[in-house]
Amino acid sequence: MLMTLVFLPFLLVAGLLVGLVALPLAIVLAPLALLLWLPFLLLKLAFRLVVGLLLLPVLLVAGVVGAVVGGVGLVLMVLVPLLPLLLVGGLGYLLWRATTGPRVSRAGF
Repeated sequence: MLMTLVFLPFLLVAGLLVGLVALPLAIVLAPLALLLWLPFLLLKLAFRLVVGLLLLPVLLVAGVVGAVVGGVGLVLMVLVPLLPLLLVGGLGYLLWRATTGPRVSRAGF
């Protein structure tokens, strides 16, 4: 640990010198590296485009199905708690219709 701290200034100077010597080489070779890397970038773009075009309809259908299922779930979430009230109201209506007699018109029509 102590030796690392002793040699730290020399390591920093050596790193700076190597970096300054390698900088012109990196500047000269950067366009060449870009030129060699460009076909791979175009191939990557083509693959992404093909996969995107193949998956887009599937994802759209999945989104529509999800929206429909969510809408049905929302409607059921609202209506299911109201079923007991509907049942009581329906039974009351049937009981009322069964206990009342037929309507008789007194006007003679």
